[in-house]
Amino acid sequence: MNDTSATMAKPKFVYVTYIRTTAEKLWRALIEPEFTRQYWGETWQDSDWKPGSSWKLMIPDGRVADAGKIIEVEPHKRLVLTWQNEFLSELRADGVSRLTYELEQQGDMVKLTLTHESDTPDSKLIEKVSQGWPAILASLKSLLETGESLVATRKWPGKL
Repeated sequence: MNDTSATMAKPKFVYVTYIRTTAEKLWRALIEPEFTRQYWGETWQDSDWKPGSSWKLMIPDGRVADAGKIIEVEPHKRLVLTWQNEFLSELRADGVSRLTYELEQQGDMVKLTLTHESDTPDSKLIEKVSQGWPAILASLKSLLETGESLVATRKWPGKL
């Protein structure tokens, strides 16, 4: 039997990691420039972190890498924002995606769940972020647990 009402799964990347830190410190590391510059290729985010506000991920040379709107903010617990690539035309063509961070304190560690999803079938953006997020989050984990990020994620890639 052919079910024409069945829909294809939306492209989604989910990553879960456990970081020996507090939810408060992890929250700061996710949004504050003095942290993101250390583990996320010298980038920083520009936002007031209020629902409805704009959000931008800034490249060290002053270009906007990605931009969107803040959808939901529950400090130290949950952050949801829209995400549109702004500097690579093949990714910009995918349109708007959604990024969700969920933080759950579990004893001396925080369970961080990142979900990046798109309504665009065969999303090139989700394909790219699926390659990038693991290194960025490993570097964030290293920074919070040891005081040093991973060398490979400290500089913005020159070829982009």
